[in-house]
Amino acid sequence: MTIYDAKTFDEERALYGSSGVILKNCRFDGPADGESALKESREIRAEDCFFNLRYPFWHDTGLTITGSELTPLCRAALWYSEHIRIRDTRLHGIKALRECSDVSMSGCEILSPEFGWSVRGIEMTDCRAESEYFMLRSERLRFDRVALKGKYSFQYITDSVFSNCTFDTKDAFWHAKNVVIRDSVIKGEYLAWYCENVTFENCTIIGTQPLCYCKGLKLVDCRMVDADLAFERSEVEAVLTGPILSIKNPRSGCIHVPQVGRIIMDDPEAAGVIGTEQASA
Repeated sequence: MTIYDAKTFDEERALYGSSGVILKNCRFDGPADGESALKESREIRAEDCFFNLRYPFWHDTGLTITGSELTPLCRAALWYSEHIRIRDTRLHGIKALRECSDVSMSGCEILSPEFGWSVRGIEMTDCRAESEYFMLRSERLRFDRVALKGKYSFQYITDSVFSNCTFDTKDAFWHAKNVVIRDSVIKGEYLAWYCENVTFENCTIIGTQPLCYCKGLKLVDCRMVDADLAFERSEVEAVLTGPILSIKNPRSGCIHVPQVGRIIMDDPEAAGVIGTEQASA
């Protein structure tokens, strides 16, 4: 292994094509303003480093980043790379992760619009994120104890599991397919429209017009807060533990709820069954 300790790199492709490199307390910054510092590299470890230049990790294999900072000027930091481990790191540049595979992240702070597009296999634990179009068209996500604030998150994702998460994000999970969300809080308008085979277990769902135009939708022991016009044109099996403001034209299935403020069934194709202890039209 080649070790660089407390070095500064600012030239174009400073360590291009490296293999077996350890970076300790290094800075990628300076007047040369060079791009693609570690492009096409293998087995790279960056510890307590500072990245302030564009595109540092493209087409890399075997990358470990710990205790580091990727600034807002570090745009599109990780693209087309695989076998990535990121720990206790701040990722603040736009489009920080894209077209990557086999990614593991823990203890990270993500402030990155368009983060995580077309990623194949990512585990994220104990992370905080703020983003728009977060994880678009990605697959095989495994999230635990992740807090997210944003818009248009998890659209078109597939084959994913989320647990113990808090998501404050509108238009989330649109067109999602084969997804399970457990023990989580999901707040935002227009949740999971057009999704397929999505299950919510022991979740709190907050916001207007959730879960419309869905296929194979399941809710198991969930609460719905400030939820009106829910389940329109959806195929749904649901057991709710608290009242809901209104339900509109479920396409099929059965919804069990203690109380519903209003049931709207004005579509001749709406054949869903609503079982409730108390209902008012």
